Amino acid sequence: MENILGYIFWILVVLFVFSGFVTVQQGFMGVVTMFGKYRRVMRPGLNFKIPFLERIFKRVSIQNRSVELEFQAVTIDQANVYFKAMLLYSVANADEETIKRVAFKFINDKDLMQALIRTIEGNIRSFVATKRQAEVLGLRREIVDFVKVEVDHSLDEWGYHLQDLQINDITFDQVIMDSMSRVVASHNMKAAAENEGQALLITKTRAAEADGNAIKIAAEAEKTAAQLRGQGVALFRQEVAKGVSEAADQLKQSNLDISVILFSMWTEAIKNFAESGKGNVIFLDGSSEGMQETMRRMMAMTQMDNYKPLK
Repeated sequence: MENILGYIFWILVVLFVFSGFVTVQQGFMGVVTMFGKYRRVMRPGLNFKIPFLERIFKRVSIQNRSVELEFQAVTIDQANVYFKAMLLYSVANADEETIKRVAFKFINDKDLMQALIRTIEGNIRSFVATKRQAEVLGLRREIVDFVKVEVDHSLDEWGYHLQDLQINDITFDQVIMDSMSRVVASHNMKAAAENEGQALLITKTRAAEADGNAIKIAAEAEKTAAQLRGQGVALFRQEVAKGVSEAADQLKQSNLDISVILFSMWTEAIKNFAESGKGNVIFLDGSSEGMQETMRRMMAMTQMDNYKPLK
């Protein structure tokens, strides 16, 4: 009988000892109380507590936690703004004092979440209330920075830290959204019209410049051609004069009359008229009297050197 009681005693002792071993999962901190009063903090892993006296009041997660928010704010010009945001937060650190504040500041996680969400919403609403509806869409980053500065102090007192706040969506009432769409569309149409006008102006300017350059090039070409034609005519005349002068000299050396040259020039002219004419009608007096008159006039032209016009 005594042996049986001894075995029972040792079994109870072993059970008593083993009942004091407690495992705390990674990412959690165990808050231990004794007779309802805070006693100490258990780290992750195998821990020992006094059986029947100490108990784990709460396991506090030190991992990051997130929550999605949807709420409404009103701008200074009385426009309703609807926000969708994601909040990322965690316990500030694993220090004993911080874990103690987290464990005993709120009755449960539901109350913590409610206080956290209302704090975030309140700060965003107070910021938006000082801005106009047209400014809100461009102040996403400013809103986040403002909330972090204002909320971090309150969260620190609770033992938490705001890791990140992302505003995923900002919308307005449908009437405002439609008006904003019309404003954007009108601005786009205005910009498109201005761009088209500038493009047309550039096109016309370039075309005018091209026409001007073409006219300038054509004028330069015509000028050059005229100069070349004039030079050709002058050269032709020089050559004719040279040929006539040489022929006259030869006729003088041969004691021939100058009228022979004139007669030759007259016949060559008639020949050129016949060969190069393109349908023009030229009347020539082919009689001997007409020929004599023509020769007389040509001879008179050779004597123009001695002619002095009356003044």
